[in-house]
Amino acid sequence: MNLNEAMLGELQNEAASTRKMLELIPDDKLTWTPHEKSMTLGTLASHIAEIPTWVNATIEKDELDFATSDYKPFIPTSAKELVERFDKNMSAAVESLKNTSNETLMKNWKLRSGEDIYFDMPKIQVLRGFVLNHNVHHRGQLSVYLRLNDVPLPSVYGPTADEAM
Repeated sequence: MNLNEAMLGELQNEAASTRKMLELIPDDKLTWTPHEKSMTLGTLASHIAEIPTWVNATIEKDELDFATSDYKPFIPTSAKELVERFDKNMSAAVESLKNTSNETLMKNWKLRSGEDIYFDMPKIQVLRGFVLNHNVHHRGQLSVYLRLNDVPLPSVYGPTADEAM
């Protein structure tokens, strides 16, 4: 098995759970925040919808330098828009990952801001740790935001308190 095949299965499995959460976001709660130091629900969900683009950035480039990046955050107006953006980004991520080799996945990738290097590791490790784990982390945050807004939660790794067992 090529490394990309194993990673692809995990990416698609996690994406299905993430998509279920994004679909549940109430449009009237996009500016809601649980604490003054927390992101708004819309900002958090937007970040989650953009995480799949990191697959392409990792595979197709050798670094991301925040000092030279022209990144503009996506500002959603609805859950439908979030899901559409997530689906589009996932589709591109899947295609990029399908077409990569073990050799590419073993090359190093850097995250930096100018001279400050945050990490430098094999692309496969970046995909697992920085992309997939990052998504799971923020999806967990999103589930708390939804719970605090009385939105019934779907199953992710097993039934929730909102689902009959």
